[in-house]
Amino acid sequence: MGKHALVLTVVLALAQTECCLGFQLARETHLPLSLASGLSKNDEPSNDNGCVSGLCNSELSRRDACRSVVGTALTMSSALLGGADPVFATKEDENGFAPAVRPTAYRVDSTIPPTLLPLSSARKEKATLKALGGGSGTDKEEIKIDTLNLNNFMNKLVFGSIDFVSQTVSQSKDESKVGPGYASFVCMGMPSKTTSNDIDLATSLMGSILQSRREELATGLGLSFCPMSSQPALDAFTKSGDESTLQSALKGAGVGSETIDLYMPLIRYAKSKSVDFLALSPEFQDIEAARTKGLASVDFERRKSYVLDPEGFISMTQDPRYKLYTDRSLLKDFEPTNSEDNIKGFFAERIFVHEAGASAVAKYTVNKPESMVVMISPISDVRYLQGINGRIPRVFGSLVEKNNANGVNSQTVTNKVSDNAVTTILLNPTALDTLSAGEKLRLEIGTGPDTIDYQSKIADYIWFSSSPKVSLIPRLMN
Repeated sequence: MGKHALVLTVVLALAQTECCLGFQLARETHLPLSLASGLSKNDEPSNDNGCVSGLCNSELSRRDACRSVVGTALTMSSALLGGADPVFATKEDENGFAPAVRPTAYRVDSTIPPTLLPLSSARKEKATLKALGGGSGTDKEEIKIDTLNLNNFMNKLVFGSIDFVSQTVSQSKDESKVGPGYASFVCMGMPSKTTSNDIDLATSLMGSILQSRREELATGLGLSFCPMSSQPALDAFTKSGDESTLQSALKGAGVGSETIDLYMPLIRYAKSKSVDFLALSPEFQDIEAARTKGLASVDFERRKSYVLDPEGFISMTQDPRYKLYTDRSLLKDFEPTNSEDNIKGFFAERIFVHEAGASAVAKYTVNKPESMVVMISPISDVRYLQGINGRIPRVFGSLVEKNNANGVNSQTVTNKVSDNAVTTILLNPTALDTLSAGEKLRLEIGTGPDTIDYQSKIADYIWFSSSPKVSLIPRLMN
């Protein structure tokens, strides 16, 4: 008999005991171990005779009886299913206590306020990343787990949690996510003080994502620190693999040596997987011009290449959700660089950088059905889903319309890219990266009665290199 079947048999057998049928508790001096394991911290304490108040010489409640069954089953299942969830396998100390290991990845569910759902095993993490590689995107609606029925109750009893991954990752191909007009995007936000550990994590996640990519599908790695003038050097590197030539070209474009050295392992890995490279940043002198003199001062021809949807670019600033994002997130990063610097110039700079990045990503994917871009940028440029990531669907849709109008496509193409096609993952974020005033991560902006309708969550996923501190994780759901 298999382990799972044996545990189920044990549980069902326990369900037939006198405890569950009659709900009578014999007069005992001490509380049975199985019942003790089922009591929560909110239950009544024992009295001087060693009995639980309200239980001795009285009828056992249905709830406490079920707890008894669950406690016993969990004790037995932990022995029978050793190694079922290797993520939680830990070494006992000298007293026999094995501390739990917290998950390293969390889905940010779109509840109000947002909550965190742990990916509690390596299997669930891998399934999520493989689905992203297959173009699944991430649904922005709240995850619905309607009822605690027998099936998911047993799943929770034996394995520790209801597997929301299996409920959110579809096994069948969604027709709205295939063919011309569809692409998907994974935006990885790097912490403000990026280290080699963060690069290693990004490389690891990208590796799992690429495992489910078909060879004939275009896949790009977008680098937000690379000016667009470095695109020819990136293209040449994909063919030659000459790192020294690439590094020289990036330095010539204004990228710092420290940044180049930090990201080279990721670039090297992407090259080994035949991934295309995308330079996402405007030229540094144009960024400076936008901040000091306004967007109108940027060279006209280059500005046209940076902003592919000028009408949408202008109208987006009037959207109530974007206004909330501007006030509660974007402008929070303003630090004057000199006595003449002001927040208006900073705003012009950031929306210019965000629009240019989204335009480069959309331009690469629009004529490549089911293509994907994995984008690397600072957390500040993707948090709360309204930075570079939030602009991609709009720009992509505008390019589809232009191509249809200009006869670029042999037949009319329907835009299939929505917000759900863009997945945002924050890597090793700190509380400060999320603009939290405390020690816990902040999960949303827009909590007041006048802004609740425009509430935005911090990201779709939060991923750590190792188990985060308990104090960092808020609103954790099992």
